[in-house]
Amino acid sequence: MEAGGAAHQRSVGVLSLQGSFNEHIAALRRLGVMGVEVRKAEHLEKIGSLIIPGGESTTMAKLAHYHNLFPALREFVKSGRPVWGTCAGLIFLADRAIGQKNGGQEFIGGLDCTVHRNFFGSQLQSFEIDLLVSKLAAKEGGPASFRGVFIRAPAIMEVGPDVEVLADYTVHVNDSTNAKIVTSLRGLEDKKSSSTQKVVVAARQGNLLVTAFHPELTKDTRWHSFFLKMSVENNEEHGLSISKEVASSEVKGPIFLPIFE
Repeated sequence: MEAGGAAHQRSVGVLSLQGSFNEHIAALRRLGVMGVEVRKAEHLEKIGSLIIPGGESTTMAKLAHYHNLFPALREFVKSGRPVWGTCAGLIFLADRAIGQKNGGQEFIGGLDCTVHRNFFGSQLQSFEIDLLVSKLAAKEGGPASFRGVFIRAPAIMEVGPDVEVLADYTVHVNDSTNAKIVTSLRGLEDKKSSSTQKVVVAARQGNLLVTAFHPELTKDTRWHSFFLKMSVENNEEHGLSISKEVASSEVKGPIFLPIFE
């Protein structure tokens, strides 16, 4: 409980340097929650949870470095406040990464996993597929599948013992349509004896949630609802509540990407 003994409202922040932050804010709005655009370290002091959206991870990292955001973002993660990373956001939160360009990029870290950047190939190899999400459905209701939108997406190759897998995807090695996907397995443990390769595309570890796909580009808001429940649980521990009224004064009106059925 903060000074004064009263419960304070805390908003959900969305890192708004680049990428699909407007789409996340729109999804939160559909659930009756106003998202706050986060661009500076001081903005993190006013929120109780944070979404790191998909986008171009190298560009996002350069902008975060330019604004000196990495120290504050790492402290935010260490504070135990909920953080959800989608696509590029997943890469930011991973402790380890492979498939990087020379020189790599800066990370926030916190999630005990190894992520392969651009595992699913280039922009032209983007795809949609129904994923089995039984744990999500058990908590949020609805069907046991979720339409995953993968855009130049990463994948989690290995997870630590404290990481809960929420969704995975099986690559069929002998399927010629996945030939370029399979080439990204080079440098990993030899799996030639197997006809499939399973990778993790959604996971949770404590206050951290990650998805390799883009829930904000669908009408299904169950992942956002799942994250809000994480935020509520965390805030209740500290005598806080999710703000449903406070919106960012910097929001100029969202530019929406296509929303897939």
